[in-house]
Amino acid sequence: MVTTEITRTRTAPIRPMTIRTVIPFFAMAFGLSWGVAALALGFADQLEPIFGPVGLTNPLFFVAVYAPAIAGIGLVLRHYGVRGLRSYLRRLTLWRMPLGWAAYLAFGIPVAFYLGAWIKGSPLSFPFTPWYTVLPALMLMLVLGPMEEFGWRGVALPLLQRKFRPIGADLILSTLWAIWHLPAFLLSGTPQSEWSFPMFFIGVVSISFILTPLFNAAGGSILVAAIYHFQMNNPIWPDAQPYDSLIFAGLAVAAVLVNRRAMFDRSAGVTSVLSAGDDEALVYEQAEPVNAKAGSTR
Repeated sequence: MVTTEITRTRTAPIRPMTIRTVIPFFAMAFGLSWGVAALALGFADQLEPIFGPVGLTNPLFFVAVYAPAIAGIGLVLRHYGVRGLRSYLRRLTLWRMPLGWAAYLAFGIPVAFYLGAWIKGSPLSFPFTPWYTVLPALMLMLVLGPMEEFGWRGVALPLLQRKFRPIGADLILSTLWAIWHLPAFLLSGTPQSEWSFPMFFIGVVSISFILTPLFNAAGGSILVAAIYHFQMNNPIWPDAQPYDSLIFAGLAVAAVLVNRRAMFDRSAGVTSVLSAGDDEALVYEQAEPVNAKAGSTR
């Protein structure tokens, strides 16, 4: 008699993300960043000879900056595996948005910075001489702030919008996003160490209230959120602190009023961490062997 082993494959959900997933997300994002900051503040004399001063040459600096992305991508892998990660990353291919938002992204943001710089009395001329020295600065900004969006809007905002209206979800996210930056104000050598945190807080909350309706209008595009973040950090724009924060606060009020239906309608918020069309409950496939004894042969 010959016994045959049959292996079947079944599709099984593996702990899909829920609103509660934001708790480990924020814990990891804050834990990594603030943990690095605490080390830098408490053990500067011991760490500086090894890693160098706090700044762009210090690898711990990048761990702190990338903490939201590390938390977001790590949770996607934890809940949905590699296949889910591919679906999540397809949100980088979303680029369509209403024309008005595209115009704001391209022209409105620089106008706000130049207006703030004019009020402050800062130079409005191109800040790099010779001109090509701007290229390394642009490349650096591309791999710093925009990377945060893999966590903030890649994971946190869609999860929050499952429970809250977009305006409520944004209020939670923007407040925590601003507070997350607090250690940068305590470390010497960072740009934030010379700024006012209250004005910075107003600015961050304001730009987030502009980004949320843009993010939802773009179908939850991580790419659009990253471009927006890059524009806010673009080294070409002149120094406009703190007046840029006040200008963006006014723009945020206008954005909420113009998009009030979308901001107060829970159904208008993007809630999927994975690419649209992927069923989060079924995207993770698990192969499970099932042994069965076949009939005998003689």
